[in-house]
Amino acid sequence: MLTKLVLAQELPPIDLFVSKEYGGENQNWSISQASNKYIYVANNKGLLEFNGAKWQLYPSENESILRSVNVVGDKIYTGCYMDFGYWQRDEFGNLKYASLTQKLKIDLIEDEQFWNIISVDRFILFQSLNRIYVFDSKNDTYKTINSKHTITKMFKVNGSIYYQSVDEGVFKVENGTPKLICDDEIIRQNILVNIFNRDGNLLLETQEKGFFIWKSNTLSKWQVPASEFISSLSVYNSIQLKNGDFILGTISNGMVYLNKNGELKYSIDQTKGLGNNTVLSLFEDKENNIWLGLDNGINVINTSSPFSIYNDEEGKLGTVYTSIIYRNQLFLGTNQGLFYKQLSEDEFTFVEGTKGQVWCLVEIDDTLFCGHNIGTFIVENGNAKLIANTPGTWNIKTYPNNPDILLQGNYIGINVLKRENGSWTFKNKLEGFDISTKYFEVLNKNTILFSHEYKGVFELDVNDELKEVRSVKKDDEQQKGFNSSLIKYNGDILYAYEQGVFVYDSVKHSFSKDSILSKMFQPNGYTSGKLIPDPHHSKLWGFTDKNLNYLSPGKLSNVPNITSIAFPQSLRKEMVGYETVSYLEANKYLFGTSSGYVIMDLDKLNQKSYDISINQISNYAIDGNSKLIDKEKSIEFENEQNNFEFFFSVPEYDKYLVAEYQYQLKGYYDQWSDWTTNSSVLFKNLPYGDYTFNVRARVGNTMTSNMSSYQFKIEKPWYITNLMVFIYVLGVILFSIFMHNLYRNYYKKQKEKLLQKNKRELELKQLESEQQLMQVENEKLQQDIDNKNRELAISTMSLIKKNEFLNTLKEELKNTNESKTLKPVIKIIDKNLNNTDDWKFFQEAFNNADKDFLKKIKSKHPLLTPNDLKLCAYLRLNLSSKEIAPLLNISPKSVEVKRYRLRKKMDLPHDYSLTNYILEM
Repeated sequence: MLTKLVLAQELPPIDLFVSKEYGGENQNWSISQASNKYIYVANNKGLLEFNGAKWQLYPSENESILRSVNVVGDKIYTGCYMDFGYWQRDEFGNLKYASLTQKLKIDLIEDEQFWNIISVDRFILFQSLNRIYVFDSKNDTYKTINSKHTITKMFKVNGSIYYQSVDEGVFKVENGTPKLICDDEIIRQNILVNIFNRDGNLLLETQEKGFFIWKSNTLSKWQVPASEFISSLSVYNSIQLKNGDFILGTISNGMVYLNKNGELKYSIDQTKGLGNNTVLSLFEDKENNIWLGLDNGINVINTSSPFSIYNDEEGKLGTVYTSIIYRNQLFLGTNQGLFYKQLSEDEFTFVEGTKGQVWCLVEIDDTLFCGHNIGTFIVENGNAKLIANTPGTWNIKTYPNNPDILLQGNYIGINVLKRENGSWTFKNKLEGFDISTKYFEVLNKNTILFSHEYKGVFELDVNDELKEVRSVKKDDEQQKGFNSSLIKYNGDILYAYEQGVFVYDSVKHSFSKDSILSKMFQPNGYTSGKLIPDPHHSKLWGFTDKNLNYLSPGKLSNVPNITSIAFPQSLRKEMVGYETVSYLEANKYLFGTSSGYVIMDLDKLNQKSYDISINQISNYAIDGNSKLIDKEKSIEFENEQNNFEFFFSVPEYDKYLVAEYQYQLKGYYDQWSDWTTNSSVLFKNLPYGDYTFNVRARVGNTMTSNMSSYQFKIEKPWYITNLMVFIYVLGVILFSIFMHNLYRNYYKKQKEKLLQKNKRELELKQLESEQQLMQVENEKLQQDIDNKNRELAISTMSLIKKNEFLNTLKEELKNTNESKTLKPVIKIIDKNLNNTDDWKFFQEAFNNADKDFLKKIKSKHPLLTPNDLKLCAYLRLNLSSKEIAPLLNISPKSVEVKRYRLRKKMDLPHDYSLTNYILEM
């Protein structure tokens, strides 16, 4: 039993932009393009600008819905509610609006909106539902074309202006005056969507009745294959492409593509990938992309793309693991089973009995083998017959010199299939080898090469009967490799993994790296080592992170060519390690993806030229407000204004081409940056100096034809400007002079101090010498004093001894019986005891020893008598009363009395020692 699935068509890539992404409202009423390839869209919120990298919204001046846009030269003309005018870029890269209605002082009709803008020579025509305003851009004047009835739309055909007036018909503007050219009932009763030129006649498209031809003042139906289908649509707008084909935008059925002969090529609605079913505007850009302004979003369809996409939106097909063209039918092996369809049809049919994982599809001797999770099938006339139930058939290979033997690699080793009586059956398993065999190649009848991504590369030796594996030899020189593969191409066995492609040498029984084939894997771009040969067209396909690569024979030498096709893995969305490529027809190839497949037409791979431009430059100081600068002028910036952000882009709108940017800032870091998809770069806290910012890009593998640059300079900080340097130099000079004078004065003072010091030292030395002399003299004087004191002491003691002796003698004489005879002697003794000469001698010696003492004490105590002075002198010598008594020829008790009287005269306190007082004086 066959199950049919109605699936989506193979459609060109569609890129969707939602309102959150472009920053406007949902509805988009008109689209145009500038000479620099920037796209402009009339949105409910204002004017949208898209440079290929970034959307920018410019709100309408009166905050109303923008209904129309048309780029003419360097001006972007727009129309909205009660206003029309143009936008023009200022020196900072921003668009500024100028209202023509205000400038020309146009008196508009109440609630007038402008739905269409057309340029003819120097005239710009703005169409509302009431009339047409013709603006002369050269003379800044205008005039109006009035209509009695509502103007549905204005058209430009072969340089002439036409418009439809409801209930009247089609008018042609000649010499500024409308002329009715068609008032057929069909035209009067139906809204016209567009008017085209066809073979010199007018082709009129209505909203719901299809196409009509106006020829020789007669209206007739344009009979085309798609007439019935078109008549079922409600068409809101349409355009004719540069190649003559037609695009219809419908109100509820999405977009319809007709060729120039009116044949339906394809239709795309929301179920087939369109963002919305209501198409409000259509535009073909310079690269033949079709832009759709939708009721909800903006879409761009790459109609000239080499890629056609089949998306399994409902998930009935699954992930495509293998594919093949067999008997003019396309077979797809997926994780959900085996499907096929005729190449010319859009319906896939599921092959019953194959539900589950399909690993391979191999055609051998006009027989289609299907390697499945549950075994091996032969597929014939939409039916699948299980011929071997060993689980997991990875691959099937022929055996040399025996067309009736096949080898089947599976989950648990290698099986032998044999053809008997025209039927293929399971024969036996190769014993002695139980490893999952995804990749293997037969070298000869006894040798099989096998690779395992987690174990490495092995050489199997099998017996002649294909019953067993006699030996397994591991190639220790080859590393195991994630997602590695082993295949045969042009008679060579190739082992491919992250380190490159290695070719087997059957003589040396080893692999060696092939430098040319290894170029199929780019540095840092490895995703899978799987190589897929296309023997019918001598191609070898490989896969990297950013490219599809294929190897083909060299045209002028035996060195093969490697062609890289920009198609990143993030967009291919294939199952990595299980990639599949199948040749279809006319240089078209099918690549399996996780949600269907992609068809690539190599004939459409045209080399384009791309330009990059710096859009805006922002400058600001730390904690300051950002401001845009004139990117056309080289400016010197203050040192604080040393933060720069550059915005750049390449206006490329192909979904499967990714623009990458590389930049350098000469004067700061002369090396080029790594490639990045970011379309802006910020430099912070740049030091002073001269800078040149350069940026270039590559789109896919194509470098831009130009490099965009901007030169600028950051001034030195104020403290190292030329003026400040001059001030510093002057300051240094003045400071040097000051320091010179300072040091000169310092050293002068030091010199003076030194001289003063030397002088002082000399004086000190002189003083020391004098002191030494004085000391010598003092010592001499002290010696003299000591001598005097000694003499005084001797004299004093002599007097004391003499007086004591005389007193003793006197007393003895008094005690004799002959006192009378001894009286003369006693008188002589008394005379000696009271001899003043002794006192004078003592006084002279005392004054020599203690100069001025007697004068000092006499001056301090003028009432003292000579006897008091004598007592003071004896006390000065620290003599006791007993020692003083002989000197005064009195008794010690009398000395005490004298001492007492002396204290009184000196008025000494009672507790104060008289002797101490005299000694301290």
